[in-house]
Amino acid sequence: MKKIAILGSTGSIGTQALDIIREHADQYEAYALTAHNSVAKLIEQAREFHPEVVVIANEDHLPAVRDALNDLPIKVFGGAEALCDVVRMSDIDIVLTAMVGFSGLRPTIAAIEAKKTIALANKETLVVAGELITALAQQYRTPILPVDSEHSAIFQSLGGESLDSITRIILTASGGPFRNFTPEEMEHVTAAQALKHPNWEMGAKITIDSATMMNKGFEMIEAKWLFGVKPSQIDVHIHPESIVHSAVEFCDGGVKAQLGVPDMRLPIQYAFSFPERLPLSGERLDLFKAGSLHFERPDFKRFDCLQIAYDAAERGGNMPCIVNAANEVVNLAFRQGRISFPDIARLIRRTMAEAEFITTPTLETYLETDAAVRRLTESYIH
Repeated sequence: MKKIAILGSTGSIGTQALDIIREHADQYEAYALTAHNSVAKLIEQAREFHPEVVVIANEDHLPAVRDALNDLPIKVFGGAEALCDVVRMSDIDIVLTAMVGFSGLRPTIAAIEAKKTIALANKETLVVAGELITALAQQYRTPILPVDSEHSAIFQSLGGESLDSITRIILTASGGPFRNFTPEEMEHVTAAQALKHPNWEMGAKITIDSATMMNKGFEMIEAKWLFGVKPSQIDVHIHPESIVHSAVEFCDGGVKAQLGVPDMRLPIQYAFSFPERLPLSGERLDLFKAGSLHFERPDFKRFDCLQIAYDAAERGGNMPCIVNAANEVVNLAFRQGRISFPDIARLIRRTMAEAEFITTPTLETYLETDAAVRRLTESYIH
């Protein structure tokens, strides 16, 4: 029985992880559940799964959660620091980092230092501090298993292969809801339109990132650190059907890919069960029904956020941290109707030009950069 801590249990990844635990109750236990503000959903999950620990990161909600669960033998804690404390608990085997954004960094570091297996769904951790995280994982001999469908596909394609034999990673992208929009049409898109992803059910922040293709840029940076390749070795392919989840080209010209229907439960479960596979209920891939599969080159001019991510990865230092912090601010501002869709890339570019660049960042640098860039980007919006 593997005991799992789910950081962000009320989000899209977290709820699907609980689906897997529900389906394989003889294999997995939800040992710790955490959320930031989703009080009602966290309470509902706790009453169903009876975890050992529950954490509500926003301490304002702690009394409400404690009162709702006081009839159950569940330890209830509040605050961001409690997330780091929980992942260090000796009974936990796997930590699923499904939190959104920069907030996942410190709990992931705490879990690595506690030598827990990391099921990584919080891509921003590697985007912001990839060099630090990979060094810590090596130091503590902590496995990091990817949960993003694309990185899981690459990971599965690398089974039995050497990382030294990789010549190219083919990172697939649906293209989002605006794949065929003209620049003029994109000037006027709304948050409601951007939140309607054609293939995947995801949280609001990542859905907007998918619409701008910043999400794919972040996945490129994540792949760089996970698989030890250069950004120039990672090619983004627009694949509207989302059947080929990604592929790897090897030095002999052979290409291996992982295919399947769009279902995030598969990569989540694979991270839990690796190196074994378990049965999973749900739709199966029917290639006759799928018919033709299409691939297109991305338009870096229309989707400047993708180019921004490549520029940040090539420059290194704290530049990816700068981009991530600016993106989190403008992503929210767009959802709130305070800026236009094209403003997202424009404001990130401006922040990149004016924020302090540091070539050899430390953890303290990342924390200071994140706070400073958020203030700077917000000042541009105002």
